[in-house]
Amino acid sequence: MWVDPDDDPRETDVETVDERSILLDNLRHYRLTLEMKCAGLDAEQMARRSIPPSTMSLLGLVRHMAEEERHFRRVMAGEDAPKLYRTDEDRDGDFNGAIADPAVVEDARRQWRAEVELTDQYLAGVTELGTRNAGFSDLGPEPGGDEQLRDVLVAQIAEYARHCGHADLLRERIDGRVGQ
Repeated sequence: MWVDPDDDPRETDVETVDERSILLDNLRHYRLTLEMKCAGLDAEQMARRSIPPSTMSLLGLVRHMAEEERHFRRVMAGEDAPKLYRTDEDRDGDFNGAIADPAVVEDARRQWRAEVELTDQYLAGVTELGTRNAGFSDLGPEPGGDEQLRDVLVAQIAEYARHCGHADLLRERIDGRVGQ
């Protein structure tokens, strides 16, 4: 077991009774899962790649999810929030720049937590799941689009769920820990 089920921080006594609470609880759950998968690892372990030619690593996933959290600011709130790691020249900069340097690891964790906090602040200020984006979308091939908050939340939950599966395999490769 990863953690004793009685001590699992993902489990709460909060009752999810409506669509909003269910979506936010799932988002919280997957964020904690990613954090758990990265806990206790040094810079080399965080940056360790899966298998060639993939550049995927736990560090890359943290950097990638910081970019994805930033999506809320850019798309839903309409803020000027440039990409953190990706560029036009290196669209996989979140993974390619994930090197075994303690400063890079600390920066990624700090950026991810900051973006999570900013997303949560935005979500706390918007109660209607039908709220439309601020006129910009980077989900599709063209800027623009008309997206509802609920759709962006579901997409974010799916992104975390997919990458938590990757994180589980990466962690197992590092030290054999699996599960939960």
